[in-house]
Amino acid sequence: MNSISPNLNLMIKACEKASKVIIRDFGELENLQVSKKGPKDFVTKTDKRVEKILIEELSKSKKNFSFITEETGKILNKNKNVFWIIDPIDGTTNFLHGIPHFAISIALQDNGEIVIGLIFDPIKNEIFYAEKNSGSFINNNRVRVSSKSNLDECLFASNSEGLKLIYPKLNLRNTGCAALDLAYVACGRLDGFFHNKINLWDIAAGKLIIEEAGGRVNNINNFMINEINIRAGNPNIYEKMIKKLDNF
Repeated sequence: MNSISPNLNLMIKACEKASKVIIRDFGELENLQVSKKGPKDFVTKTDKRVEKILIEELSKSKKNFSFITEETGKILNKNKNVFWIIDPIDGTTNFLHGIPHFAISIALQDNGEIVIGLIFDPIKNEIFYAEKNSGSFINNNRVRVSSKSNLDECLFASNSEGLKLIYPKLNLRNTGCAALDLAYVACGRLDGFFHNKINLWDIAAGKLIIEEAGGRVNNINNFMINEINIRAGNPNIYEKMIKKLDNF
């Protein structure tokens, strides 16, 4: 087993605890699909419950670290230079509709630099993670980005805007979960990802995981929280992909 830091171990344990709520509530959604109230309020509560668990678990041994979260925003504690960046459920629309494709995303930012990233898919029980200068892993197995160099053979992910403006220049999918898109680029399931006006908590973990897997990601100001444009891919097709995105 590869050696991991105490902070990464803490992140994994927090995700494992929070995932129990996600899996339980995801199972309940089938009953809510036909209820008068509908599942949307239920999913919002799940999001908040999961975030609360993650904050509580991460704070147990790191009380001074601050937070940037999707639901709560900024929580400033004693140490204002180190932040946990959390998306409790990335892919909530998928979750809402009973589509089993969503993830927890957590990153640790130290003085503006992402030093640990973790993306946890509770349905497939896949944990993608990376620490700065230590490589990328899925469930303890080292991963690398793909080595494809022909764009026609590549598969990319983006949002609906990407599909509208770029397809059929590139073979595209919109999966509804940016965190897993980035994780899939890191392990070679996808070859590239691009998205405009995305939030930091959607991409902070995935950016590091791709870079540590040998991929390329455009320069991103880690002090920005919203309206971020991201481009990521394997090094053989990254520049070719960028040229295809000239009007995106």
